[in-house]
Amino acid sequence: MVKFSKELEAQLIPEWKDAFVNYCQLKRQVKKIKLSTKPCRHLSDTYDHYDFGRSIFEPIRALTTRIIAAAADTHEIIQVKSIISAGEDGEEEEVQVYETELVQLFSEEEDEVKVYFGMLDDELNKVNQFYKSKESEFVERGEMLNKQLQILHDLKRILSDRRHLTATCALSRSTSSIARSSDFSEEQSESPRNSSETEEVIAALEKNGVKFVNSSKSSKKEKIKVAMRIDIPATTPTKTISAVTSMLWEDLVNNPKKVRGGGEYINKKKIQCAEKMIRGAFVELYRGLGFLKTYSSLNMKAFTKILKKFDKVSNQKASASYLKVVKTSHFISSDKVVRLMDEVESLFTHHFANNDRKRAMKFLRPQHQKDSHMVTFFVGLFTGTFVTLFSIYAILAHLSGMFTASTQASYMETVYPIFSMFALLSLHLFVYGCNLFAWKSSRINYMFIFEFQASNALNYRDAFLICTCLMTGVVGAMVLHLILLSTDLASFAPHRLDFIPALLFLSFLLLLVCPFNILYRPTRYCFLRVIRNIVCSPFYKVLMVDFFMADQLTSQIPLLRHIESAACYFTAGSFKTHRYETCKSGKLYRELVYVISFAPYYWRAMQCARRWFDECNVDHLANLGKYVSAMVAAGARLTYARQPSSPLWMGIVLVTSVVATVYQLYWDFVKDWGLFNPRSKNLWLRDDLILKKRPIYYASIAFNFCLRVLWVETVMRFNNIGMFESRLIDFLLASLEVIRRGHWNYYR
Repeated sequence: MVKFSKELEAQLIPEWKDAFVNYCQLKRQVKKIKLSTKPCRHLSDTYDHYDFGRSIFEPIRALTTRIIAAAADTHEIIQVKSIISAGEDGEEEEVQVYETELVQLFSEEEDEVKVYFGMLDDELNKVNQFYKSKESEFVERGEMLNKQLQILHDLKRILSDRRHLTATCALSRSTSSIARSSDFSEEQSESPRNSSETEEVIAALEKNGVKFVNSSKSSKKEKIKVAMRIDIPATTPTKTISAVTSMLWEDLVNNPKKVRGGGEYINKKKIQCAEKMIRGAFVELYRGLGFLKTYSSLNMKAFTKILKKFDKVSNQKASASYLKVVKTSHFISSDKVVRLMDEVESLFTHHFANNDRKRAMKFLRPQHQKDSHMVTFFVGLFTGTFVTLFSIYAILAHLSGMFTASTQASYMETVYPIFSMFALLSLHLFVYGCNLFAWKSSRINYMFIFEFQASNALNYRDAFLICTCLMTGVVGAMVLHLILLSTDLASFAPHRLDFIPALLFLSFLLLLVCPFNILYRPTRYCFLRVIRNIVCSPFYKVLMVDFFMADQLTSQIPLLRHIESAACYFTAGSFKTHRYETCKSGKLYRELVYVISFAPYYWRAMQCARRWFDECNVDHLANLGKYVSAMVAAGARLTYARQPSSPLWMGIVLVTSVVATVYQLYWDFVKDWGLFNPRSKNLWLRDDLILKKRPIYYASIAFNFCLRVLWVETVMRFNNIGMFESRLIDFLLASLEVIRRGHWNYYR
């Protein structure tokens, strides 16, 4: 049987961890009471001094003993009182605070018992206050959303009526009248009551982030006219440009001076976007209500368990009295959450699911994908196949002398970029799968943090399956290419054999954009959307998943350079002549190396700039400086690689790299991980540690520091090593950077 402490830790809501009953602390106090308790003699023990023997009166004596013990248990051992506390403003509020008094003495362990019930009262008061605050917050949010939904429904009805009226008037008007009415505006008088309703519409929808922009009003003699538009936040380039265009159009074209008497403009697309936002708000409200319901049930179970433990240790019956108080407390007796959940279900079913409850429940209670044993089976199958094929490849490469000085140059320059690119990608997928497994084991709600949907989110088994499947195909292509290259079968020309890695690369690209609903299409399209957001960083609102993925790209610069080499080699016609020097000797190629090395840092810097613009937080500008320093250091190392004999560039590399490394280490440890807090109860760490063993954090700091200074290899200049050894070192360093990024992901 699983202990309740582990069950509670597995089921509690991570965001509300501190608001739950501190079961472990109460359990430790019960153990103190147990240690301080001395064995006492019960009423039944008095009969042990008399040798009655076994007789017909034995059942009568047992019954008498049981009756006496039951009569003793009817007396109350504790008395729980509730008082009214004053609010923060000094005004009296109906806030119940529970205090326990001991009616019966507990002899030696009385002090420990007082401490125990004092802790129990504190936990009960904490749970009650938190539940009340969350309940009032959700009720207020529900009322606001209900009102906004009704207002939005009225707006849609107004738009529908206007369309019907416009279509009717268009049949009776002239051509000029039709032209004037094509913007769905119409001269019409409004009563003061309608004007006040419009202002109420504007004020209510603005509370939920749907902004209405009012234009001018007419004179006092004329009835009030309001020109309005729904202002949806500019989260994408299309919406940014559309917002600016809409503002200019309404200021220049739909000016009240040009339109007699003003008018009312309602955009259908913006109403649809507002409806989508309110629908998402209802889903989040329902999810929060479910969390609060779980919070209530888990805390009730915790109180029941800990009171039973106390009764068992103290040989008293105090749980019944205290549980009566717990059951009448607000977090158990209140039914507002249940009623609000039923109301949300009915509203959502009526307005967003066309009265289809089954469809509504798919939004409100999305079903998580069940883990399939077939996925685990195929992960093991592809892993074994990959290991076997890689062993065959290593043996064939050694027997054919592929890495000798005569053949390794052409082979490494043409085949190495493709296969190392897939190897780095597979390694990153494997590390991401390890992150998912570690987050799930540590009860980190990464689905909520990244705002993933159940339809497009991978679990760790899926990540491992994609990784092993990809590497199995890549190593299989390597073995086939090596067999054909090292034999005289059908007299294959070398440039024809290079079609194998080219077809592998092309197949991967086609699979990534495949429109059919196979092979994780929602995940693939979500990945493409995130990459689009990163490339267009200044124009898109930056989400958590966007800058998280951009950080991954900063660790995959070698992969991007391999893509550049492969694309140049296979698209520029180099494979026809099998001259790998064609791309390397071009000026455009050499300059493009700088662009590719700068691009991930530039995208990340633009994301920081956009977040500073949206949030006005100076920390984002400081973070931008970190990526600018990394960009400068990367450019200096590239230039030094082309001029290795220049002491000036060596000095520039040392200075820029040291500054960038110190900047990055500070940001990793202090900002991203929240460590090095001098006032923390954990020495130089932080107060809230997910991992219980502190040495793991110190080891992680040292590990991250060592992998951050791997740039030292660029200035060490290893001599007397071949091309194969040089490429192997480059691949090893790139792999270590991917591993460092995965290690950083977990703590981030």
